[in-house]
Amino acid sequence: MSDSYSLLILPGDGIGPEVMAEVVKIVDWFGANRGMSFDVSHDLVGGSAYDRHGVPLADETMARAQAVDAVLLGAVGGPKYDDLDFSVKPERGLLRLRKEMDLFANLRPAQCFDALADFSSLKREVVAGLDILIVRELTSGVYFGEPRGIHADDNGDNEGGRVGINTQRYTSGEIRRVARAAFELAMRRGNKVCSMEKANVMESGILWREEVQWVHDNEYPDVELSHMYADNGAMQLVRNPRQFDVIVTDNLFGDILSDAAAMLTGSLGMLPSASLGAPMANGRPKALYEPVHGSAPDIAGQGKANPIACILSFAMALRYSFDQGEAAAELERAVERVLADGVRTADLMGPEGGTPVSTSQMGDRIVAALAAG
Repeated sequence: MSDSYSLLILPGDGIGPEVMAEVVKIVDWFGANRGMSFDVSHDLVGGSAYDRHGVPLADETMARAQAVDAVLLGAVGGPKYDDLDFSVKPERGLLRLRKEMDLFANLRPAQCFDALADFSSLKREVVAGLDILIVRELTSGVYFGEPRGIHADDNGDNEGGRVGINTQRYTSGEIRRVARAAFELAMRRGNKVCSMEKANVMESGILWREEVQWVHDNEYPDVELSHMYADNGAMQLVRNPRQFDVIVTDNLFGDILSDAAAMLTGSLGMLPSASLGAPMANGRPKALYEPVHGSAPDIAGQGKANPIACILSFAMALRYSFDQGEAAAELERAVERVLADGVRTADLMGPEGGTPVSTSQMGDRIVAALAAG
């Protein structure tokens, strides 16, 4: 592959444009200093798209997202849009991107930088050096299964007369493709996968365990595989999180476990994510990268937002979309050095103090750390 990449930037709402401006500085630095050529385009998503087009994602934007090597999104939503019809709420733009790009593997790293180990709700000795990756199946399971809904229930024993139904449904193919993604990722890391489900009480869990085992035995026998019930997995994340390398799990359990793992790192402002789909004609996966934090409208426009999660999302793009693993590691080391120097946005200011900086100043510090090597 050449070192030329196409990137669609969707800043979105709230603090999205502020944190994304810092990512653009990083993109420009790598373009100028590491022989990479980025064809960068910008567009609207979420509330900003609704304000312009009357929909949270225009068809033209969706087409552009399908054509580029990677999409980088800031954040969507805000109280301004609370009264909109559900069909045009800002979040529907993000959901449309995930659905139409068929982004079935959600990657949520939980990495604890040493300088921030005391920000975790757990003891330093439990989280220091933590570096795990949760791979969540994103397009199936109980969130999408049919039948679903709230219905009248004529059972005479049912006080209130209604029943709520959601269906946990997985096919072999859906499980196998996300398992393959997890094994491939593990081969770039610690070569260990732990698959989590509830095979002790759910038939879908039995199928999940059997299909993950099949993929391992037939395609990735050199990767270490273990199985764990998801409730035990939640306990183990709090008890001894460093035992894990890559965790692969379904949509519901992945939603819960990734949020639990997020708190191990100390701040939502530090957490990136990626959602990957099938390879395109050029061999690169369909991909959307976004920080885990929301649009934080209460601090938008004040220079208080932490851009690191968005910057680390670009590091994930370097690694998983552009096959620039060393460049990704270089960016991560630059972030770590800045934090080790005590540089802090408002969300990272603890009892020990530090050097307070604005959103743009944090971006400048990270660029300077890159330049210093």
